[in-house]
Amino acid sequence: MKITIIGAGSLGFTKRFILDILSFPNLRNIIIALNDIDQERLNLITKWTYTLKKQENLNIEILSSTDRKDIINDSDYIINTIRVGGLEAFELDLSIPRKYGIHQAVGDTVGPGGVFYGLRTVPVLLEISDDIKKLCPSCWFLNYTNPMAINTWAMIKYGHKKVVGLCHSIQGTAWQLSNYIGVPFEEVYYWAAGINHMSWFLEFKRNREDLYPLLFKAMENPEIYKKDPVRFEIMRHFGYFVSESSYHMAEYVPYFNKRKELIDKFNTHGWIYLDVCKNTHDPATEKLKREAEGKEKIEIKRSNEYCAYIINALETGEVFRFNGNVINDELIDNLPYGCCVEVPCYAEKGNIRPAKIGSLPPQCAALNRLNINVQELVVEAAVRRKKSLVYQAVSLDPLTGAVLSLEEIRKMVDEMFEKEKKYLPEFSY
Repeated sequence: MKITIIGAGSLGFTKRFILDILSFPNLRNIIIALNDIDQERLNLITKWTYTLKKQENLNIEILSSTDRKDIINDSDYIINTIRVGGLEAFELDLSIPRKYGIHQAVGDTVGPGGVFYGLRTVPVLLEISDDIKKLCPSCWFLNYTNPMAINTWAMIKYGHKKVVGLCHSIQGTAWQLSNYIGVPFEEVYYWAAGINHMSWFLEFKRNREDLYPLLFKAMENPEIYKKDPVRFEIMRHFGYFVSESSYHMAEYVPYFNKRKELIDKFNTHGWIYLDVCKNTHDPATEKLKREAEGKEKIEIKRSNEYCAYIINALETGEVFRFNGNVINDELIDNLPYGCCVEVPCYAEKGNIRPAKIGSLPPQCAALNRLNINVQELVVEAAVRRKKSLVYQAVSLDPLTGAVLSLEEIRKMVDEMFEKEKKYLPEFSY
């Protein structure tokens, strides 16, 4: 079996994936193929993988190349973590909108940052799809790259079909909620659905006990509330807890980041993901370097990322339930057919089976649709290379529309096109 990681220079992700995969006994006789355009980072993760092989006396083959076409042939699984444009483009995604009053703590899903990240990424994913059709047409493509909904939607509609988008916000949030109410995570049952970074915990239980009353009670504790003010406010006013962090969720709705006093009140400026990515003294990277040199033992410990569990289930038939991003083929009745939704899925022998949800609570579906409107236009803009669709997508973004006029939005988008043109294909009007 061959597992290829595209964007293997995403060191933390790649290390986690490899350790997770090799923690399953059935997944130890494999080929691990590593690909990244950054030779230095690729060399580091390749050296680390060889060190792990030697340390554990593993029966694995390791391949490494900066040439994607040279590495993906005959892959059974491709794990994708690319960031098109790198941190340079990411910084522009945040800094240019900030000049116009648009505050994004992350800027990788919707909003001006998410839109342009999608415009850069979708064309590359469709190029990868073309390669897959020629070199490994039956492989499963496990996507971790944001903007998740835009990328997954575009790829399935216009490229490779065996794609599922993966995130860790659902299981991460469920763990947070269990801590807020003092219930052991192992005793919690949850059922969540919606769209990526805006999925709703439709059920949150222990045995048959509904735990939502405990969440509403916990919200009244100032120490707990200040840990998650945006999501608690969303729950207070819309009735359900949402899957993405308060800093991030504030970007997807028009209520929190439009005035300084609101930004200060809800502390939505307190964590900027770009700063985390730019930290050159990242302890995790330093640890990986020591492990690669053999100066520190590598510990094989399984994380809560879905990827390896899914591969194990597809190979062995050991059924695994996870929340995945797939096309809405009559899964959620009150979200648009054909959009990208995040729903419980079952990985089983050779197949991934999404669950039928029915209808979301109407207020939750309405908030989802605000973002789906943007996502649909970005998918079409990225495929058709049309600037007019980009203007319209950003204009429909809930936060952007709460802060800027249409004329100001056009000016901002023009500046982003100009400053990011070296990372983008050619766009026409």
